[in-house]
Amino acid sequence: MYGYDQNVGAGAQQQYAQPQQGPGGYGQQQPLYPEPSPPSLADAVRAFTTGQLSAEDFQQVFATSKVYCPRGDNPGFLALHNTQQPVIPMFTSLKELRRYAGKESKYFVITGAEVIDLLPTGYGFVLDMEGEHRMVFDAKAVEQMVEFAMRRMYG
Repeated sequence: MYGYDQNVGAGAQQQYAQPQQGPGGYGQQQPLYPEPSPPSLADAVRAFTTGQLSAEDFQQVFATSKVYCPRGDNPGFLALHNTQQPVIPMFTSLKELRRYAGKESKYFVITGAEVIDLLPTGYGFVLDMEGEHRMVFDAKAVEQMVEFAMRRMYG
């Protein structure tokens, strides 16, 4: 029992239980309901492409997620120009990047917010080109993402 004895009468002593030492250290208890982990970028892509996640919610997940980008010998994004508009391939995981670019490919990792900040004007990007839920964001969609990020940041 934790706390005091409910049957305290005149002259009876109160009894206090000692906190138990758990894996988190002396006196710390694990929360009954742990905080849910945010959805992964791959989960967000699936939910967004199937209509279960709004554009704003997707962008919030994207902004804080790691994005894997193939790279060449020079710094910067690798762009594909054999598309209607130039797009930059990006991936939600190293596994997805390797599926596209091969096991020995070079890459760098940045956040989605950094993607939005660093993407050259006039370029779009495609997430998980070889994946089941490929997403293409054209240059106009990227502009809208930048505007949304600015409104969120500066009001």
